[in-house]
Amino acid sequence: MEILFELSHKKIQSVDIGFTRGIMQKIAWNARLIGIKGARGVGKTTLVLQYLKQNKNIHPHSLYVSLDHLWFSDHSLISLIDYFVKHGGTLLCIDEVHKYPNWSQEIKNIYDDYPELSVVFTGSSLLEILNARADLSRRAVMYHLTGLSFREYLEFVTGEQFPIVTFNEILENHVSLSQQIIQRLKPLAHFKTYLAYGYYPFFNEMPALYHAKINEVINLILEIELPLLRGIDVAYIRKLKQMLLVIGESVPFIANISKLSERIGINRQTFLSYLHYLEEIEVITLLHRNSVGITRFQKPDKIYLQNSNLAYSIAGTTPNIGNIRETFFLHQIKQNNTVTLPDVGDFLINNTYLIEVGGTKKTNKQIANQKQAYIAMDEIEQGFANKIPLWLFGFMY
Repeated sequence: MEILFELSHKKIQSVDIGFTRGIMQKIAWNARLIGIKGARGVGKTTLVLQYLKQNKNIHPHSLYVSLDHLWFSDHSLISLIDYFVKHGGTLLCIDEVHKYPNWSQEIKNIYDDYPELSVVFTGSSLLEILNARADLSRRAVMYHLTGLSFREYLEFVTGEQFPIVTFNEILENHVSLSQQIIQRLKPLAHFKTYLAYGYYPFFNEMPALYHAKINEVINLILEIELPLLRGIDVAYIRKLKQMLLVIGESVPFIANISKLSERIGINRQTFLSYLHYLEEIEVITLLHRNSVGITRFQKPDKIYLQNSNLAYSIAGTTPNIGNIRETFFLHQIKQNNTVTLPDVGDFLINNTYLIEVGGTKKTNKQIANQKQAYIAMDEIEQGFANKIPLWLFGFMY
C-alpha cells in the first residue's frame, strides 16, 4: 500500500500548475462526491493533480490513486479507503474508475459508510452513473471535461488571460470583442496551429509526435474502451477506423447509413448504435435536422470528426479546409448551445440563428433573405455587419 502513497506524492509534486483549465473554477470542490468524465487525453488526471497541489494546505491528508495500477489487481478499493480514513485521510481522488470492476457499487458504499471522506473520481466519456449497477446520480456532482478551446490554447501558449464570452455576446458585440483581443495578440497567427495541434493539452510535450500520439489515443478508445464499456465486437474495429478516415477526408461527410452498414457487414440498427457510441466517446459528432427526441437509432444527416486535430491525425495529409472550419465551429458552439442542420446554410443554433461557415470569398448568397443569418468567416481579424471572425467562436468555453 505504501507504493500508492509514494506515487501520489510524486505525481502531485511534479504536476505543473502554471496553466489550469477554465473548468477548475466551475467545479464545486466542496461536494462530497464529484465525478469528472471526458475523452482520453483531454487532461482529467492533470486537472485533479493540479487541484491537490494548489490546495495542499486545505487538504493536507489527501491521496491520488489510479485504478489501473497493478496494486488493485489483488486488493480492493474499499480496503484502501478503510486504511486511508483510519489514518486521517479526508480527500481521495480516484482516476480511471472504468478500469475497476464494480466501481460504482464500491464508490456508493464509500459515500454511505465514510461520511468524513470526500471523493473525486474520473473516467471515460462513456461512464454511466445512472444506469450503472449502483445509481450514483443522486450522490455525485458530475462534470464533463473536453479538449482545449481556442481561448484556453491561447492562454496556454501566451500566458494571457481572456474571459469566456457567450454566443449571443459574439453576435451582438463581435467587433468590439475582436478589437479587445487584437490589441493583446494576433489571433490569426495562432489559429491554424490550433486547428492542427492545439486541442489536446499534451501538444507541447513532444510536438513532432503529437499526431502519432492522437492515433494511439484513438486506437485505445476503439480497441479497449468501446469493447469494454459498450460491447462493440472487435471484429468491426478495423472497418470503423476506415470509416473515420473517410469522414476526415470529406467535405463534410453526408451519411449514407445503408451503404456504410452494408460495407462494414453489420445490420443498420447495430451500425447506428456504433455511431452513437463513437459520438459518446468523443471521436465523431452527429448532426441532425431536428434535435428533439434523438435516439441512438436515428439516422444522422451529417457526420463530423469531434475536433479538427483528429482530421489532421487520421487523414495523414492536409484535410479539406472547409471540413476543418465546420468541424471547429461545430465543436466550439455545441458545448453550450443546441446545433441542428438547417435547410439553408451550414448550422442552425438554438433553433434561431443561421450560420454559414467559410473563407474570405464567402458571400451572403446562400443565406440571402434569411432572418438572423451570419457568416463565420475564416482568415479575417475583425468582422463587420453579419460577418464574424471564425476564430472568435473559440472563446465560448
